[in-house]
Amino acid sequence: MHSAPAEVAPELEASLPATRTEPGGGDERPPGLRRGLAVAAAVIVVVAIVAGAILLSITRSRTSATANRGQSSTNTPGEVLRLRGTTEAVQSRALLAPILEGQNVGTLTVVHLTAAGTRVKQGDLLVEFDRQAQMRDFFDKQAEYQSLVDQVSEEQAKENAAKAKDETELKAAEDNLRKSELEITKAEIVSRIDAEKNQENLDEAKATYDQLKETFDLKRKAALAAIRILEIQRDRKQQTMLHAKGNADLMQIRAPIDGVVVLNTIWKQGTMGEVQEGDQVRPGVPFMQVINPAAMQVRVSVNQQDFPSLRIGEAAKVRLDAYPELVFPAKVEQLAPIGEGGDFSNRLRKFAVIVSIAGNDPKLMPDLSAAVDVEATGAKVAQASAGSAGGGSR
Repeated sequence: MHSAPAEVAPELEASLPATRTEPGGGDERPPGLRRGLAVAAAVIVVVAIVAGAILLSITRSRTSATANRGQSSTNTPGEVLRLRGTTEAVQSRALLAPILEGQNVGTLTVVHLTAAGTRVKQGDLLVEFDRQAQMRDFFDKQAEYQSLVDQVSEEQAKENAAKAKDETELKAAEDNLRKSELEITKAEIVSRIDAEKNQENLDEAKATYDQLKETFDLKRKAALAAIRILEIQRDRKQQTMLHAKGNADLMQIRAPIDGVVVLNTIWKQGTMGEVQEGDQVRPGVPFMQVINPAAMQVRVSVNQQDFPSLRIGEAAKVRLDAYPELVFPAKVEQLAPIGEGGDFSNRLRKFAVIVSIAGNDPKLMPDLSAAVDVEATGAKVAQASAGSAGGGSR
C-alpha cells in the first residue's frame, strides 16, 4: 500500500525545492524535512489546546465570582467574634484596710474575719483589726479632755467669785462717794477745818471709786482671756479625742451593702494570697469586696479591628474557663467611646466593652476569666453595604 501524499501549505510548498514524484505516488522529499513539518504541526496543536484550556478556566472563575458576589449580597452568614475578658459584679463595694488619722501605722493585725462566700446584710461586722493601741490612745485623750473641762469650770467659778467680790467693793466705794458728796454740802455750817477734811474725803472717795471701776473692767477681760485659753485647749483636746475614737471605730469594718463576701488576692508577708485571721495588712490595701451576685457582667478589651463591628444590644454567649459546661446568655451593654493605647504600640488602640450576663449561678463569681462569643451584626451590615456598593459600580 502507498501512503497518501501529505498536504503542504501553498507558501511552504513554494519555498520548497521541486521534487519528483514517482508515478506510483511516492514522496521524494528528504526525511529531515518531513520530521520538521511533523514537529511544527504538533507544537501548533499543543499551543491551541493550552490556549483553549486557559480561556475556559478564566470564563469559569468569572462566572463563579459573579455567583458568589450575588449570594453574599443577599444571604451573608453572621460573623461570630470571640472576645476574652474577666467577670465582675455590676454592684460591688471594695473594702480597704483603714488609714488612721494622725498615726503612722505600718501594718494592721486582723483579729476577726468573715469567711469568703458568706452572705451578709448591710451593717454586719466583716473585719476587725487589733485596736488596743487606738483605744488606749482614746482613753488617754479622753482623760486629758476631761481634765481641761474641769479646769475651765474651776476658772469660771473663780472668776464668778472674784467678780462678786469686786462688785461688792465697787458698790462700797460708790456709797462712800455719795456720802462724801453729801458731807461736802455742809460746808457753810461746819468749821473751815471740817470743810477741808470733807473735801479731802470726797477726793479720796472719788479716786478710789474710779480706780475700782477701771480695774474691775481689766480684771474681767483678763479672766475671760484666761478662760478662753483653757477653752481652746479643751476644744483641741476634744478633737484629738474624737480622732482617736474615729481611729478605733475604723478598726471595725461593716458591710456597706447586702451581698456576698469576696476576698482579694494581695501581697502579704512575701507571698500572694487571701487574708486570714492573724495576718498583717498594710493600710489602704483593698483586701475584700462585697458584691451583689444577682447581676454580673464581663469586661472585655477589643482591638480596633473588631470594635467597629460591635453594636449595643447584640446577643452574646458567655463561657467560663473554669466551668466549661456553664453557658450564659448575654448582650453587649456598653461600648467605650475612647480607646486606650495598646500593649505593643501607641498607634494600636483597644476599647473596653461591657457585656451583661442574664441569669446567675453559685459558681459565677468575680475575677473569673471568660470567653464571650458575640454575633457581630455590624459586620453583616458592613458586608451588605460593601456588596451593594460594588453592585452599583458594576
